[in-house]
Amino acid sequence: MAGSDFMFNFARGKAKYYYYAVENSLVLASAGEFTSTANAAFLVVLVETTSIEADSTLRDYDDLSALLAGTSNEQTNQARKTLTETDLAAVPAPDDTNDRYELDIPDQTYTALGGNAIGKVLLCFDPDTTTGTDTTVIPITAHAVSITPDGNNVVLQVAATGFYRSA
Repeated sequence: MAGSDFMFNFARGKAKYYYYAVENSLVLASAGEFTSTANAAFLVVLVETTSIEADSTLRDYDDLSALLAGTSNEQTNQARKTLTETDLAAVPAPDDTNDRYELDIPDQTYTALGGNAIGKVLLCFDPDTTTGTDTTVIPITAHAVSITPDGNNVVLQVAATGFYRSA
């Protein structure tokens, strides 16, 4: 049950902010002011097909810790991918011709991917990778995939149009 692609409810309207924060090493502090941090990043998290919860349940989780405390399991054969400002393109301008806004991340390569089948890939925002807890990691988008690891390399493209589109 892979489901479909979706944005987590908690992240609605914030995807550009999260991208901007990672790209510019900034995090929103109290009173609406930005503070500098070199530790903000996106995380790419693989979720196993077995026991994955329905999209209607997944989209209501506000942090990665709560999501993984449900029945969905992270595929831990490969480490999470961490994307910092050096991995991202500059914050794009709106596409005024098509009246939309798109954000993308680079394709991710998993070397000798093994382990259990993968049904979802999550793109998450970690405001500070040095704190080390999933309670502060915010899931932004989920993307349906169907990957059966067999020890070969896998190149994962979240979506041809990017991980986020607002139209």
